[in-house]
Amino acid sequence: MNISEKAKNIVDNCRFCWMCRHVCPTGNATGQERNTARARALAVSLVARGAEKLENVIENVYECMLCGACTNNCMTGWDPKVFIREIKTDAALSGMIPDYIEKLLDNYEKTGNVYGEVSANLPDGLQSGKKSDILFIAGQDARYKSPESLKGAIGILKAAGADVSMDESADDTGAALWFLTGKTGETVQAAKNCAKVMNGYKTAIVYDPVDLSLIRHEYKEWGIGVSARVYGFNEYLLEKIETGELKVKNKGKAYTVQDHYAYSRELDDVHTVRKIIAAIGVGKETMLHGKEADAAGSLIMNEYMPSVMKRTAENRWERLKNTGSRTVVTESPAEYELLKRTCPDGYEVLTTEQAIAENL
Repeated sequence: MNISEKAKNIVDNCRFCWMCRHVCPTGNATGQERNTARARALAVSLVARGAEKLENVIENVYECMLCGACTNNCMTGWDPKVFIREIKTDAALSGMIPDYIEKLLDNYEKTGNVYGEVSANLPDGLQSGKKSDILFIAGQDARYKSPESLKGAIGILKAAGADVSMDESADDTGAALWFLTGKTGETVQAAKNCAKVMNGYKTAIVYDPVDLSLIRHEYKEWGIGVSARVYGFNEYLLEKIETGELKVKNKGKAYTVQDHYAYSRELDDVHTVRKIIAAIGVGKETMLHGKEADAAGSLIMNEYMPSVMKRTAENRWERLKNTGSRTVVTESPAEYELLKRTCPDGYEVLTTEQAIAENL
């Protein structure tokens, strides 16, 4: 197994204790011990010690959502995401990735996105190719799998007076390849291509928190410069609300935030969305929120583990229903789609921009 000394150190120092075992959303969805963070680390340790072959545990590696719940709950401060990503890279370079992952990579090679979609229907006004000072990076989940999110996002930006442009190549930030293969040459090249487009604009608004985390963290680490001012989507909307450019009314409706792990654990931002909610209504918290929040699923993993992602979203609803609120507000197109598909009767799920729009 060809991984860095840093990754090996994390594997070697894992005590296989039980502190992270209960927090893995995949493990809680399947009910299988092999899908717990503890068991996944143990399997990787066996490979590292030569007691098991990588090809026998690689599917378990791809059952990790990389949500960081285990990292957040590690009592010794280790980050299992590091070795998970590096093992994916090793598997990709050595030809050991599962067939269903190979299919997604073939889709990417043929169409430029892992979903294999040839084109996407963009909201009115964006097909013309007109260039403004602001680039809106929707990300591939929104562009190809959540047209409702994309339409709502563009609509609220227009309501805020933002004249935005889109570029399909910029929607590929490298995040999908980062998830599937880690830091490969293809991942870094996609990131460089995105940065090149971004640098043709004064401002870039990044819709998906997974893309935002990659741009703010890995781009810098990989030496990829971005001259455009980069806003997270929530950051931009809050600024417009606070300056009065986006005029909202507080109608007193109760909302519960579904914290996305990229915002809460990777970007350390649980406050922006709550300030938005405070401006339009009343916030109601679920028991596990902020950095402790459960993930509600991944659209990429939904391509090869649909029943598990369905159960993951259903599990999240069980906690969300105990808040005194009937409306859940999401921060990512992936969690919006998966929670919407599993929404119980009498409840609703909205994107952040949908929640704002109903209070204009």
